[in-house]
Amino acid sequence: MALDPGEIAALVPMELVALVVAAFAGSVVFGITGFGAALVTVPFATHFVPLPFALALFVLMDLTNAFRIGFENPKHAVKSEWTRLVPTILVGTVAGVTLLVNLPRQAATLSLGIFVFLFALYSLFNRAQSRIVSTRWAYLAGFAGGITSTLFGAGGPPYAMYLSHRGLAKEQYRATMGFATLTSISLRTIAFLATGILLDLKVWTYAVAIIPAGLAGLWAAGHLFRRISRDTLMRAVALMLLASGASLIVRAMS
Repeated sequence: MALDPGEIAALVPMELVALVVAAFAGSVVFGITGFGAALVTVPFATHFVPLPFALALFVLMDLTNAFRIGFENPKHAVKSEWTRLVPTILVGTVAGVTLLVNLPRQAATLSLGIFVFLFALYSLFNRAQSRIVSTRWAYLAGFAGGITSTLFGAGGPPYAMYLSHRGLAKEQYRATMGFATLTSISLRTIAFLATGILLDLKVWTYAVAIIPAGLAGLWAAGHLFRRISRDTLMRAVALMLLASGASLIVRAMS
């Protein structure tokens, strides 16, 4: 016997619908820019589910997306840049997961809100010409990315800030960024398994819907990038992140 619309709605929690929409939108951003999915998905998701649950759920989607994008053109990756980042990404991941399991929920929400808000401001107002920075900044970028990857699900911004100031060609930047992101997400997944955050059965149940939505977002990104500039998209995302970060800060302080 067929189910009526009311019965179908009862079987699909509204939080899952919201998370699927977030997965699609985040993957569109990731597919065009090479990073930033978690900056869209995690802040939005924390309005419906606890932060640890959101991080565990979207790390599965992020890992799938990273493998899909990370090996598109590996020959363009600058291996020396990637290998400089890896050691401190590992150290930062350990530090980040330690903070995650010990921070009170309100403090974690406030920290996420501030991080997202500040990154949005950086994206909006950083229009200066890129200058080449020393390779020594790779170690700070790796450490910061490892922490923000596990604590907020967003390791990409520190890597992007560093690599965008290394004078790389567009193809080199995207490929190297893909390797750094894949490394960061893989380590985050291992850390979440080790701490038990990723052992919640509900996470894996929701992932059945989240991962296909993410892959659909990557497919859409492949068609959109020809019609919208990266700068236009990043400005729109930054404005959205300003609102998202501000709402998280207000909610944490209320």
